[in-house]
Amino acid sequence: MQLLETIRVAEGELENLFYHQQRVYKSRKDLFGVTDRWDLEELISVPDTLDAKTIYRCRVLYGAEGIEQVEFIPYTIRAIQSFQLMEASDLNYAYKFADRTALESLTKAASADEILIVRNGLLTDTSYANIALSDGQEWYTPHQPLLEGTRRAALLASGQLIPERLSVDDLRYFKEIRWFNAMIPWELAPSLPVSAIR
Repeated sequence: MQLLETIRVAEGELENLFYHQQRVYKSRKDLFGVTDRWDLEELISVPDTLDAKTIYRCRVLYGAEGIEQVEFIPYTIRAIQSFQLMEASDLNYAYKFADRTALESLTKAASADEILIVRNGLLTDTSYANIALSDGQEWYTPHQPLLEGTRRAALLASGQLIPERLSVDDLRYFKEIRWFNAMIPWELAPSLPVSAIR
């Protein structure tokens, strides 16, 4: 079983490491029964050759024994203009597995740019990002996401997001949807009117 951690690198620095460390520790403990703590800053060496003006995705592949692969890939935020609600109540992605076959199958079946996954009538995530919905005053995020993202954890801790039980029917109470993940900081996160969800 392989797990994946995706870390944003800006100006040669690994971002949001505290929350990445937390997730790696929890995943390794839950899935492999190991409790040693990795220091990702020590284990991941950012090459001096990276362009300081480019944002990179540090892709860390790991398993029970240790880190298996580290890659640095230039990153740009993907453009999305529409979302399709996709029911997938049996989908389990509570850990960031390297195998994304089930998610990719759902995405391929969609007619919109991106999917918004629904489980048991409740909104969760897109295929690659957590979401937040605004009523014009506050930003709310599903209290049971498909994957508890590291950026989401930081935003919850800072009080910028409010966790809430959000059903498909609740969409009518909101004006805007925003999506974000480890690679998309909140201040750069794109958003669309809720009418872009179908």
